[in-house]
Amino acid sequence: MTDTLTPVLTDTWDAEGSWKLATYEAAGGYTGLRTALARDPADLVQLVKDSGLRGRGGAGFPAGMKWGFLPPPDGGPRYLVVNADESEPGTCKDIPLMLASPQHLVEGVAITSYAIGCHHAFIYVRGEVLHVYRRLLAAVREAYDAGHLGKNIHGSGFDLEVTVHAGAGAYICGEETALLDSLEGRRGQPRLKPPFPAVAGLYARPTVVNNVESIASVPGIVAHGADWFSSMGTEKSTGHGLFSLSGHVTRPGQFEAPLGITLRELLDLAGGVREGHELKFWTPGGSSTPLFTAEHLDVPLDYESVGAAGSMLGTRALQIFDETTCVVRAVSRWTDFYAHESCGKCTPCREGTYWLKQILHRIEAGAGEAGDIEVLLDLCDNILGRAFCALGDGATSPITSSIEYFRDEYEAHLDGRGCPFDPARSTLFDDTPQAPPALAGAGGH
Repeated sequence: MTDTLTPVLTDTWDAEGSWKLATYEAAGGYTGLRTALARDPADLVQLVKDSGLRGRGGAGFPAGMKWGFLPPPDGGPRYLVVNADESEPGTCKDIPLMLASPQHLVEGVAITSYAIGCHHAFIYVRGEVLHVYRRLLAAVREAYDAGHLGKNIHGSGFDLEVTVHAGAGAYICGEETALLDSLEGRRGQPRLKPPFPAVAGLYARPTVVNNVESIASVPGIVAHGADWFSSMGTEKSTGHGLFSLSGHVTRPGQFEAPLGITLRELLDLAGGVREGHELKFWTPGGSSTPLFTAEHLDVPLDYESVGAAGSMLGTRALQIFDETTCVVRAVSRWTDFYAHESCGKCTPCREGTYWLKQILHRIEAGAGEAGDIEVLLDLCDNILGRAFCALGDGATSPITSSIEYFRDEYEAHLDGRGCPFDPARSTLFDDTPQAPPALAGAGGH
């Protein structure tokens, strides 16, 4: 594999007006669409299969295989839905991509729609990121004006309408069937599967649901070929991906690299852990993936290697925590999020996350009891694999893994009747930020 940075999706991020169509086309944009429209749609599906592109939303399911699950055409509509509802704590790759280079996504939508026989595609984006929503709307408008979308695209006879839809801000809508319910105007809650979206998805019609980065990767595959894409990454985890480094790192940000790169290599590129400190624990794929420690610095960041080491690659959200961080406090904060975002449809998740939250608060506040660690593990065991969707499973991951690696820290909270860590030391700032003098005491008169 290649072990250097691979700017493909991020190639024009530093260009002036990187989000504009003219900038994208000057860098070769929409070459892939023109190439695709001259090919048989079935050949494009096979091309993506041959490239080895796996879903970049977390699960890592082969994208081309997902497209191939659609039943034969029956004369009715079929849909492409792009999951742009990025909301996993620590995950920040799709939003920067849509903000800096939305045409990558728009071109990918056009190519994918042509490949699967879709004439109306939807991009479901979080409503809170209003600036991204507006930028996507402008990008789609530019693509329509240039003839990349709309009727008879580039004289091919292919028609495509693209709708950018703003969600209402529910984490559960990152689950594909909850997203579909929300898109149809209902409360976002997971559907029972089967039937899967490929058979009965949006409006009960065959539907492909893919992540932003997955679809944005398609134009490059079509323009440069499957061998070009599979030459990056590893044998089973091919291609490039966006790795998001945040937390106690010198230069946080997005690093586009081949799958299989290690955190040690990424930290070298990012200037390492903040000066004077050392790595304590980190997440390989967002807060819903089991924690890793410094002993996992050299684990290749591909689906197979991370899985074999006991975690999941997920969304490649690498949150870095140094020795000043209380792992119990960090896990408690994440658990608050999952308890708040549980849709309430199933009992294991609805009740389980509530009680996990209460016990963690008790331990952190110094009111923990001797059996609390075992109760936490028992609760996690009763949620894992028993919830209606993956939210429940994700909520247990940081708890069970942190107890595995830092049980002594939990016990210290119980024995010492409270947290032994100074929260001020784990801040990213050297001192506590103060209000500007002109604002100090404002409202106190």
